[in-house]
Amino acid sequence: MAIELKVNGNTHSVDVPADKPLLWVLREDVGLTGTKFGCGIAQCGACTVHIDGLPARACIMPISAVGAREVTTVEGVASPAALAIRQAWRELDVVQCGYCQSGQMMSATALLESNPQPTDDDIDAAMRGNLCRCATYTRIRGAIHRAAESLEG
Repeated sequence: MAIELKVNGNTHSVDVPADKPLLWVLREDVGLTGTKFGCGIAQCGACTVHIDGLPARACIMPISAVGAREVTTVEGVASPAALAIRQAWRELDVVQCGYCQSGQMMSATALLESNPQPTDDDIDAAMRGNLCRCATYTRIRGAIHRAAESLEG
């Protein structure tokens, strides 16, 4: 089935089955490998992308459900919040193994775009669906606070 897909501001024509998950279309057909496969059942958050600005799990979303909506991956997210998140991640050396971090950063970016001054409870709620096997949760929370502070000033 031929589908027009808008990803990171570009239109891609892909010929894939309607039930193929967005994750695999992004990785295999579009060539964007920053979005990771973790669990395949939307429980770990490694596959988080933005669809029309909201975080979504690409591993369970069939390509036919995307429609004309804009998909943004970690390779294409470039808002001030995203740039602040990337900088804070580097400054606080958040990444350990790094596998989950693209999903973590996409969820954190969406949080700051909707709530520029999150509390610890706000962060915990927004990040609850993103698992980190290296347990860098304290550094992630700290980086989100640092990014929020940098956006403030």
